Amino acid sequence: MRRVVVTGLGLVTPLGADVETTWKNILAGKSGAGPITRFDASDQKCRIACEVKPADHDYGFDASKRVDHKIQRQVDPFIVYGLDAAGQAIEDAGLLDMPEEMKFRAGCSIGSGIGGLPGIESESLVLHEKGPGRVSPHFVHGRLINLISGQVSIKYGLMGPNHAVVTACSTGAHSIGDAARMIRDDDADIMVAGGAEATICPIGIAGFAQARALSTAFNDQPEKASRPYDKDRDGFVMGEGAGVVVLEEYEHAKRRGAKIYAEVVGYGLSGDAYHVTAPHPEGSGAYRSMEMAMKKSGLDLGDIDYINAHGTSTPLGDELELGAVRKLFGNHLGDMSMSSTKSAIGHLLGGAGAVESIFCILAIRDQIVPPTLNLDNPSDGCVGVDLVPHTAKPRRVRAALNNSFGFGGTNASLVMKAVD
Repeated sequence: MRRVVVTGLGLVTPLGADVETTWKNILAGKSGAGPITRFDASDQKCRIACEVKPADHDYGFDASKRVDHKIQRQVDPFIVYGLDAAGQAIEDAGLLDMPEEMKFRAGCSIGSGIGGLPGIESESLVLHEKGPGRVSPHFVHGRLINLISGQVSIKYGLMGPNHAVVTACSTGAHSIGDAARMIRDDDADIMVAGGAEATICPIGIAGFAQARALSTAFNDQPEKASRPYDKDRDGFVMGEGAGVVVLEEYEHAKRRGAKIYAEVVGYGLSGDAYHVTAPHPEGSGAYRSMEMAMKKSGLDLGDIDYINAHGTSTPLGDELELGAVRKLFGNHLGDMSMSSTKSAIGHLLGGAGAVESIFCILAIRDQIVPPTLNLDNPSDGCVGVDLVPHTAKPRRVRAALNNSFGFGGTNASLVMKAVD
């Protein structure tokens, strides 16, 4: 069996434009939430979000570092975020100057849950107000979800599998899991994999708010709004950004002397087959996804030291995930830690699973687990679970599990461990 390891990391988040800045701020308990600045949100039910900060911010994002200005003008921000995070990961893996023959065996699997929603919204207004002749010629290829992988493959000359997953909030995890399978199946030696999202626009906020998914009770206290597992939670806070990893076949990575962060050993996926937006009332899909990932990993349940939970801060979803975790891990739960980093960066939708998988990898690297912010009044289902309230916790982390669940009842779980 071909083994799959992680050799590069890239992040663009509301708490930093790179991996180490984001991780430092996550561990420090900072929040990326604030009032929406992208547009006038005064008439919206939800007026807060976790935005990627502008370049002049202390930890803002400067797109010009890795994305040509011409491309920036043509595409939606989710592609820009994905391009930058992929560039970071490729640089981190030492693959910027890979030989031509290596590029034939290097591919991309980068997806998005929604894609170019801001551009679709704005160009629809152009069409309505100015007519079809004024719609941008870049409209289609600047909004398509697979154009993150497309743009990355073109920029870096990657001629292996060119793949894009669209599974709502499970996208980032599915992208990494699918890419790992491609390497195991000998379709590639290297895969650049992850997810990106940028849907903080009027129709995006209005749509999720109308679906009663967003927090609306903390518009005056945005940093308090994302509060997974807390009794006062009332919905998630929209986030944006990207997370991308470089996956590589283990022997291939060893031969070139690559730095190895962790090994991807388990991938589970399932469907609830229940409801478009609500999870299965018994959490069966989440349970089966984790169960499959653990079975594939070959690890014992007691080997998992940390779970980065889906934990969006919705009243129903948080409890069902807790129940599924409790059912699977049973007596081992007392020896584990589990937290939701969405409490700090919001819910990155299609980017969430990839960003949070990177947090799992960093927890393994640094032997510390990030906190769940705003857990002031834990729900009854939290009893006996170490949810790492408020403050990061140094501890042994041999292996970690990441959960991602999405609309349509789609579930994904990934297991990563330290390399022996």
